[in-house]
Amino acid sequence: MKAIILDSDNDYRLTDIDEPAPGPGEVAIKVAWAGIQWGDTMVRDGHFPVPRPFVPGFEASGHITAVGAGVDPARVGEPVAALTTSGAFAETVLAPAVLTLPAGTVPLRTAAGFGWGAPTAYDLVHTVTRVRPGDSVLIHAAAGGVGTLAAQFARLAGAARVVGVVGSAAKAAYAAGFGLDRAVLREEFPAGLDGERFDVILDPVGGRTRQENLRLLAPHGRLAAYGNLAGYEPVLADTNELLMQGASLLTYNSNLLSRTHPERLAESARRALESVAQGEVRVDITAQYEPAELGRAVQQLREGATFGKSVLRMS
Repeated sequence: MKAIILDSDNDYRLTDIDEPAPGPGEVAIKVAWAGIQWGDTMVRDGHFPVPRPFVPGFEASGHITAVGAGVDPARVGEPVAALTTSGAFAETVLAPAVLTLPAGTVPLRTAAGFGWGAPTAYDLVHTVTRVRPGDSVLIHAAAGGVGTLAAQFARLAGAARVVGVVGSAAKAAYAAGFGLDRAVLREEFPAGLDGERFDVILDPVGGRTRQENLRLLAPHGRLAAYGNLAGYEPVLADTNELLMQGASLLTYNSNLLSRTHPERLAESARRALESVAQGEVRVDITAQYEPAELGRAVQQLREGATFGKSVLRMS
C-alpha cells in the first residue's frame, strides 16, 4: 500500500509498504482523510523519539475494512473517525477499536478534522476546568483547532464571557466567528486585558504566558495547562498563593489518557462528535492538502500560518 514516511533526513516521502493487519482490539481503516495536528510538528522536530522511517499521522477517517480479535465483525464497512498512535498518512491505518468512533452523518472530511482536537476541547471545558454558567473564560491560541472548538464548548456550557488570545489581527477576525466577546493579540498580552481576571484559562503555551495566566486567575479560578508551544522551560507555581485564592493549576494530557483510560477519552470523543453531528459546534477546515504537500502543510502549522483545522486527502 501507499504511505507517507518521515525519513532520517526529516523529509516526507510517498512510498510502498506492507499493509498492516489488525491485532486484538484493533481495527483496520481504509483512510479517506487524515487530520494534521500539532503532534505532527513535534514528531518532525524530534520531541517524540520515534524510529525513522516512521509513518506519521494521528487522526483518520474512512471505512473499517477488517477487525482484530475481540472486535465486533459487524463493524466492517462502518464509516468512522479514529484517533491513532501513528500511521494515518497511509492508505490503511490501524487504530484501537475503542478510539474508533462511528461517524454517522458527519462527513468523512469533517470527521478527520474532528481528530484529537475536539475531545481535547471538550475535556478542557467539561472534565478539567468544569466551566459553569456565568464563568469568564480566557482561551490562548483561540484561532487554532482546539481553541475554536473550546470557545464553542464554553458557550454551550454557559460561559458568560469568552476572550481569546491570538497571533494576528487576521486571526482575531477569524476567531471572532466562534463566539468570542473579544480577542487580544499575543503581543499585547497581558496588558491588553486591562486587568481583567478569569474563572477559567486554557493554556497550551507555557513559559512566561503560563506565569502571567496564574496572575490572571479570579478567586477560585482554574488554569488548565495542556501544551508547551513556547518551549519546555519549567514554570513554578506558589501553591500557598493558589490556596489563598482558592485557585487551581490543572493539567491535561490526551495522549496519556488514551493509554491509561482510553474509555474515558472515548466517552468525551463521543459526546463531542454528537455536538458536531447536531450542529452545536463546528469543525472548521480551512486548508486541504494532497500527500505531496504534507511537508508544506506541517511547516505552515509550525509557523502559525494556519487557521482552524487542516486535513490531508488520502483517497
